Amino acid sequence: MGALGDQFPTLLDVARVMDPQGRIPSIAEVLQEYNDILDDIPWIEGNLPTGHLSVVRTSKPAGSWRMLNQGITASKATTGQITNTCGMLEALSHIDCDLAMLNGNTEAFRFSQDKAFIEGLSDTLSDTLVYGNVSVNPERFDGLASRYFSLGTTYTTSSQLISGGGTGSDNTSIWLVGWAPGKAYGIYPKGSKAGLMHEDDGKITISDPNNSGSFMKVYQSRFQWKAGIAIDDYRYVVRICNIDVSALLTASDSSDTSANIIKLMIQALGKMPPRAGVRPVFYMNETVQTMLSVKLLDKSNVWLSMGEIKGNPVFRMNDVLMFQGVPCRRIDSILSTEATITTATVAT
Repeated sequence: MGALGDQFPTLLDVARVMDPQGRIPSIAEVLQEYNDILDDIPWIEGNLPTGHLSVVRTSKPAGSWRMLNQGITASKATTGQITNTCGMLEALSHIDCDLAMLNGNTEAFRFSQDKAFIEGLSDTLSDTLVYGNVSVNPERFDGLASRYFSLGTTYTTSSQLISGGGTGSDNTSIWLVGWAPGKAYGIYPKGSKAGLMHEDDGKITISDPNNSGSFMKVYQSRFQWKAGIAIDDYRYVVRICNIDVSALLTASDSSDTSANIIKLMIQALGKMPPRAGVRPVFYMNETVQTMLSVKLLDKSNVWLSMGEIKGNPVFRMNDVLMFQGVPCRRIDSILSTEATITTATVAT
């Protein structure tokens, strides 16, 4: 009995997820990525069917000094609007019914396949949260990098970028985000539900994509995630860019050529307004997080510590790297191959 096509699990796939007794064992998720940003974002229902319209203050009255018998002119505050769109991420899982029912492990086998879909979609969403750009991929949503992309003073967000001095194409970034409604937060379309939705469509009949005119019975699962991000106050996001990765790996060596990321992170915290009611979090990839941990070995260091987040709903190690009381979380979506960010004249 053969099995064709890349769209469906095969007998070999079944064999790989069964132990010698024909049971579905625990699967080691060696492809698992760590994108902790999904645990931190507060999600708010948007006010539009396609996203969320934010109203932001663009100016406020300064008032006027006056003398006796002298009038003043009327003034007012002004506002602007920002439309934040959501993307719709979907996937379908098809499993041949006879394949799924082998050895009576139908539900267990389907669950093992669904789990891979859930993790894969989570990784895809995290990638878009960092690098999404509707100018390049209009079906997605604008992530952090498409909003904070230029040094200098050309754009409003330019003031929130700090350069680590790296050049070339082996750079990375550290992000500081202050999560809170009205500051930086996740959105989902008006009238929809937050989070990843999973629908079990049961048994359906589909056309065999490998054999025109043929049909087959499959179990179908449908996954959908409608999401985007809104940044009402641009000051609550800071990007430390141009961190040279190869130089960073020399941190604490006798010939240390790495950027002074401790100083840069202090500067980032200084750029963020008062943080009452806001959850600030640093995000970085594995390399940066590891080099920060190396700093713990420096006995003169007083900025970094290992803290404990209690009640974390995700099962992982409780110890987390802290910088001045701010968690330093790992996002594998953040690349180590970013191009050098300069003063842009046109949005990228």
